[in-house]
Parts: sequence; C-alpha cells; structure tokens
Amino acid sequence: MSEAAPASSVTPGTPDTPGSSDTHRTTADPYGTTAPLSAPLVAPPVPHASAALLTSLSPLLHDWLPRQRWFAGKGRPVVGFTLVSATELLPLTGSPGLLHLLVRAQQPTVPAQGAAAPPPADCYQLLLGVRRSLPPTLASALIGRVAQGPLAGHTVYEALSDPRLAGLLLERLRLPGTIGSLRFDKDPTAEVGSGLTPRALGAEQSNSSIVYGNSHILKVFRRVHAGANPDLELPLALAGEGSARVPAPIAWFEGANPEDPFEPFTLGLLQPFLHDAEDGWQLALKSLAVGRDFTAEAHALGRATAEVHLALAASLPTLTLGRPQAELLTAQMAERLEATVQAVPALLPYADGLRQAFDAVRELGAAGPVVTAQRVHGDLHLGQVLRTGDGEWTVIDFEGEPAKPLTERRRPQPVVRDVAGMLRSFDYAARSHQPWDPDWATRCRTAYLDGYTAASGIDPRHQAVLLRAYETDKAVYEVLYEARHRPDWLPVPMAAVRRLARPS
Repeated sequence: MSEAAPASSVTPGTPDTPGSSDTHRTTADPYGTTAPLSAPLVAPPVPHASAALLTSLSPLLHDWLPRQRWFAGKGRPVVGFTLVSATELLPLTGSPGLLHLLVRAQQPTVPAQGAAAPPPADCYQLLLGVRRSLPPTLASALIGRVAQGPLAGHTVYEALSDPRLAGLLLERLRLPGTIGSLRFDKDPTAEVGSGLTPRALGAEQSNSSIVYGNSHILKVFRRVHAGANPDLELPLALAGEGSARVPAPIAWFEGANPEDPFEPFTLGLLQPFLHDAEDGWQLALKSLAVGRDFTAEAHALGRATAEVHLALAASLPTLTLGRPQAELLTAQMAERLEATVQAVPALLPYADGLRQAFDAVRELGAAGPVVTAQRVHGDLHLGQVLRTGDGEWTVIDFEGEPAKPLTERRRPQPVVRDVAGMLRSFDYAARSHQPWDPDWATRCRTAYLDGYTAASGIDPRHQAVLLRAYETDKAVYEVLYEARHRPDWLPVPMAAVRRLARPS
C-alpha cells in the first residue's frame, strides 16, 4: 500500500494491557436494575487518519449498510456517518487487513412524544476486510472498491465471511487484553481451542454468528448500545449460580464508549456450541406433523424456565412493583394498543375488552403491592430454547427485544412476562399446522405451567391479572407485526385477541 496515505496511524492492533476476570460483577442502582462494576475502558483519541478513512468509506457504506438484515433503520435514508472508534486488528498494509469500526448512522428522526430531543443515532459494529483484490470465494462478501483516501484502490469486504479474519477474532479472545478501543476478556477457567475452522451462520436478523469447529459459537452484535448487554450480563450471572440451563460465557469483547468509560459497548460473546441441540420451535412442528404428544417436553420446558428465573432472582436484585410501576406498565401497554388499533382496524371491535385487561392491572396496583419483579429473559419463545442430545432444555439469546432501549430491556419485570411469551409461542406452533389442533396448544400450555409450578412453587395462574395483561400486550404486538409483514398469519394473533378480550 505504498502509494496510499499510511493507515498505520489508526490505532495499531497490539495488545498492551491485560483483561480483568471480574469485569462484569454487578450491583443494584436506585431503580433496581444492575450496573457493571468494571474497570473503565477509556477511548483513545480518534486519529486524523481514522476520520479520513471513514470519509473514504462512506460512499460504500451508504449503499451497503441499509441492505444488511441487521440494519435497524430501514425505510429512512442514511444522511451521514459519525466515527465512534477505529481499530486495526490486522495492519491495513497487509493482505488481508482487518479494520474494526464503530460508526453512528445519521438518519432523519423525530423526538418521541414528550422527549426534548431525538434519540442518538444508531451505532453499528463493522468488521471490514481489506485486500488489493478479492478472491472468487469471497465475492459474495464484497462491499466495494475504495475510490479515494487512505485505502484508494483497495477492495473492502465483510470480514466475518473470510475464514482467516474470523479465525483472528477467536485468537484475540484466547488472549485477554486491550487493543486500541477494544478490550478482550475471558473466563480464566475456560479453554479456547486454537486453529478451529470458522463458518458463518446465516438468516440472523440482528446479529452475526460464527461457529468454530464444532465447539464454540461467537455472536457478534451489530447494532450496539452503551452499557452491559443482557445477553452477556445474564448468562454470566446464571453461570455464577451454577445454572446448567444456559451456555456459560467463555470470552467476550467490548468497545470503549467516548462518552462514559464505565459504560462500554458489548460487542461479542463466545459460548459453547451445542452441536447436537434442536430448537423448540422445530421440535414442536415435528410433533404436530406426526401427531405426537408434546406435553412432556412442555412440562420439562416449564421446569427449565422456572430454574432460570430462580437463579436470576438469587444472583441479581429484585424489587416489588407497587402502584406507580403498575400505572407505568399499563400506560405503556395501553399506548401500544391504541397505536395498533389505528394501524389495524380489525382490532377495533375488541379494543374495549383488551383495555379491560390493562385496567385490571392498574386496579390491582391501586390496592397495594402487585408482585415481585426481577431480571427475566425478555423475549422468551420456542425459538429461544434448545433441547440437547441428552434431552435437557437450554435457554439462549438473553438480549431481549432488540428494538427496545437497553434501559428497558435491563429493567426488572414480573416473571409472567416470560411465561406469557412462551404461552403465545405454543399457540403459534399449533396454528402453523393444518388442520389446526387447538387442543394441542391447550395441553402444552397446561403442561408448561404445571412444570413451572413444580420447579418454582409459584403458579403463574395465580397471577391471572398480570398474565392476561402480558399475553394481551404480546398478542397486540403480534397483530401489528403480522398485519405489516405477514398478513396471511394475522388470524393467529387475532384468535388470541378474541379470547383475551372476553372478561375473565
């Protein structure tokens, strides 16, 4: 790259400080969420060459970024990029080079109702490979050829598609330390093999995953937020409690947040790869296809859910929801309902009955403390659980609903939120099979609740008001989603709406 401006002024990829093995211990804050007790990760100044690099890459990113399935700002133009950090993991003078970027994509937006200013632009993690020319095996990873600036004449591509560069990430995770704006850390008791062949998994909506050999899987978060990601925070807490219901984190890496060194970006998480496991959704569909009973699996899944909740309650703070929290909760649910009624007129005849489900929670709160709240999964359904070869259920993907703010996803909530999500998932599975067998869903729902009760001593059916409200809120969300994206599926949540709108 002798004819181009030197890119070596970008933060060089040289480990210089050791990682900390207790980076993610947590404590309570006044709201009852958790905050990391981590050593600060200070962002180094952005070199001038890094800013010039982003300027030269911007024309390519304008075209490429909105086409990625994990890009959250679809439907709105990208008007510019702001560089958060740039780190060379392999010198850009090499072939290949590896450049790590955190960039904010500037898009037109408006403040939320009652907000003084629009939210900050979404921040994305980009891993870019750099070569003089791209071999045919990497043609599908092409981002483009740089026309000007430090990388003029070079080809830029998605690095995770390159086995050599994906393998480099695993090597960095094996050796904790800080490289520029990035900090790599690991469980000191865990072994990470070397020389494992990487392969990318497809069809993910919000992240990218790489499987190494048949033993490890690395999830790379694409749209990142300042603060501890629940997908790292909660499995670490569960591993600390000795829970076998979650693949324990092996290693992870973070990026410095220039605005707050104590709130870094969680960027990636390495966990054991359960190669012999099958997800609950596929198992349920197979059961329906052959007419096989699924209640034993549902009962065991209820037990597994309860065990996860018990371990989270033991390891992280809990709080009691009273009248203010009940009113806030129901106001948010009611707001989502009103917006959906406007968007989907088919919901209008049931709106009064659905409002009653939320009003009942408000009335419950007015009478006194409602229920204990704790950290929960936040997006639990049959696709978020795996049954391993020994028949045990494992829970994965603790990130919560990615579209929601991180502060909301980390907020303690009643456990019936997770329970309601799984109950809705049984309904979806049953409706996906023809002819529809409503009794299958009813049996699975009952077995799941029985299993949860047996393991926890708490019967979610005794929290009927809250359970109905959370099921209703979930069904309303489903109505809006299906109306927008899969109209043929709209009858599935509408059937739940008709049931939930009836007085208990």
